[in-house]
Amino acid sequence: MEPTAAAAAAVIDWRLRTFELYSQVRSTAANDGAAAAHALWVRGRDEMFATHPASALNAEKRARFTGLSVAAYDPAFRFECLLSAAGAGEEMLVRTGTDGTVPFERLGTFDVPGVGSLAAWQLRSYGGGIFVPFRDATSGKPAGSYGAGRYLLDTIKGAYLGGAGEAFILDFNFAYNPSCAYDEAWACPLPGPANRLAAEIPAGERYLPALAD
Repeated sequence: MEPTAAAAAAVIDWRLRTFELYSQVRSTAANDGAAAAHALWVRGRDEMFATHPASALNAEKRARFTGLSVAAYDPAFRFECLLSAAGAGEEMLVRTGTDGTVPFERLGTFDVPGVGSLAAWQLRSYGGGIFVPFRDATSGKPAGSYGAGRYLLDTIKGAYLGGAGEAFILDFNFAYNPSCAYDEAWACPLPGPANRLAAEIPAGERYLPALAD
């Protein structure tokens, strides 16, 4: 998006709507179950991608958009994990095409049963936030996920599924592609070595190359 006042206002509205969507997701999960919350999440994101001026899809892509490709909900990929101190304090400097170098500090590690370990990062600049990206064995494969990886948590953007204390809900059904998957003008920190999984994660958002062309 061009750096104008209208574009800035659109991004603010996108963020507010994203926070509200995840608030509704957490409430729905608590009252009606995770599958119902996931269906709400899919509908909400499809609507925003299709209609919102801050969508990562340009006007031409929005005109032919029929929905993101998201796998059916699979409860086997929902976990509640403690954040251990393993690796805490490690620094990660991520170079981006638009935001310069973005600093992160590792808070610890999630050990996800049957999946592997994932580093949890905190943004060490304005706003803070917990960030958990990942890349898995489906990344870059035909009908698989985005080759550069997906996001599981990004609390500064509102993507948070809940938890208590140092326990976090990690539900890979809610994994989503970064905006740069659809428009390289967006800055997207991507998974480093500590966030690459050998396992296949067939849950969550898949990649539609037609939306990136």
